[in-house]
Amino acid sequence: MELSVTLILAALLLALLWLKKRKHACLPPGPSALPVIGNLLQMDKKAPFKTMRQLSESYGPVVTVYLGWQRVVVLVGYDAVKEALVDRADDFVGRGPVPFLYKATKGYGLAISNGERWRQLRRFTLTTLRDFGMGRKGMEEWIQEESKHLVARINDTKAAPFDPYYFLSCTVSNVICCLVFGQRFSYDDDRFLSLLQMINEVLLFISSPLGQLYNIFPWLIERLPGKHHTVYAKILKLREFTMKKIREHEDTLDPSSPRDYIDCFLMRLNQEKHISTTEFHHENLVSTVLNLYLAGTETTSSTIRYALGVLIKYPQTQENMQQEIDTVIGKERCPYMEDRKSLPFTDAVIHEIQRFMDIAPLNVPHYALQDISFRGYTIPKGTIILPLLHSVLREEKQWETPWSFNPQHFLDQNGNFKKNPAFLPFSAGKRSCVGESLARMEIFLFLISLLQRFTFSCPGGPDSVDLSPEFSSFLSVPRKYKIIANPR
Repeated sequence: MELSVTLILAALLLALLWLKKRKHACLPPGPSALPVIGNLLQMDKKAPFKTMRQLSESYGPVVTVYLGWQRVVVLVGYDAVKEALVDRADDFVGRGPVPFLYKATKGYGLAISNGERWRQLRRFTLTTLRDFGMGRKGMEEWIQEESKHLVARINDTKAAPFDPYYFLSCTVSNVICCLVFGQRFSYDDDRFLSLLQMINEVLLFISSPLGQLYNIFPWLIERLPGKHHTVYAKILKLREFTMKKIREHEDTLDPSSPRDYIDCFLMRLNQEKHISTTEFHHENLVSTVLNLYLAGTETTSSTIRYALGVLIKYPQTQENMQQEIDTVIGKERCPYMEDRKSLPFTDAVIHEIQRFMDIAPLNVPHYALQDISFRGYTIPKGTIILPLLHSVLREEKQWETPWSFNPQHFLDQNGNFKKNPAFLPFSAGKRSCVGESLARMEIFLFLISLLQRFTFSCPGGPDSVDLSPEFSSFLSVPRKYKIIANPR
């Protein structure tokens, strides 16, 4: 009897192992992984996407790697990324449970949610932001007004070297503050500057090697001393600020005249407060406002700061842009988005800056919510999926000189602007950046306003500018530097 039970158990174990092996045999190919740590030793800790791109040269455009024991499928190149995110959008719509972001938001909000929560919050957020002018004329006026504050502050430097970080962060943050909080803040407001410093520390941590390690081994890092505890304390302060603003909105809410995103959310919350399954409650409001505030501040301000570095390194490009701007707009009139079609070279430079910067090389992780069949492979449920935007923006068959800054990528033989479908800095498909139209408008209008009035340089000259990021994983973080703004 005991022998029979032993034989049955052994047979079951062999069957399970065979099924597991068969299932894994359908996985996309990839390098052998070590127990517990997976392929971590192979990864470039400051730029893991570089290792992933190199692995695709051996294993093809769909690669399996292990970060710790988390299985990750990496999609490399425009064709694979487009097929997944656009052609197979419903299959790849899942968002990965990034542990640090999950802890920061308690699993609520727009950024890392899935299913009905994500669908309702995304639809509501897009509609509400558009109602308040995102991508439209009304938003242009806000940005134009904010650009005047920025120009005034830079004028005050009187052509002395200065760090542009806080000026640009204040400027960009004030635009999202108008949309979300219904107000702007003074550049001298210590509380506002403190918030911006906290946002910077949070996003720097997420993009740092320690931040990557936290997301791979959260249960271990959480129990060790380190910067992650300090950064989480900053997040709690950001949440406190957000909740205070929400309480102020509740006390002054006028349903007949909503002022901003928070008012609109509170109105929907009141409408659905008797629905037990509603997604319009305070936890989702707090976390979504945090999502918008963090993403809407740091990525766009970093892009503009990087753009100034590019223009300092390539002074002839800066001069050519200024000549085109002077001819079309002049030095006094505020720029409008409709001017873009008359500024093909300037538009091409801005697009090339975003391509070359590669702001989110790994993309925000996607997730297999069920088994996915893709290109003859099976991506099992629970797998992290990384559509590698870096590989799209640097693909040799999509770009003539992918590793060089070259505005001609976006110009035809007649000097007219030309689109390139592989321009995907905001990702693509149903999980593309919700604030893309706002970011495009800000980058264009702020840069034009600055170039109308200043010529930018730096103390060490063009050759001293290093355009490579300080480090790059979740986000590419530009190096900090001092610049000189000479009035024109």
